Amino acid sequence: MRMLHTMLRLMVGQPPYEAYLAHMAQRHPSTQPMSRTDFFRNREEARYGSGAGKCC
Repeated sequence: MRMLHTMLRLMVGQPPYEAYLAHMAQRHPSTQPMSRTDFFRNREEARYGSGAGKCC
C-alpha cells in the first residue's frame, strides 16, 4: 500500500514531505521547514502556478 501511495504522489508531481524534511535537516539545519500543509501548497503552486483550478 505504501508503494502505491508513493507512486500516486509522484504521478501528480507531489514529492514526499518526509524527503523534504530530511533535505532541510541535512542541507538547511538552521531554517524552519514548512508545515505539511504549506509544503503541499508550495508544490501545487510550483507545478500549476497561483490561481490554478480557478475559472474566474
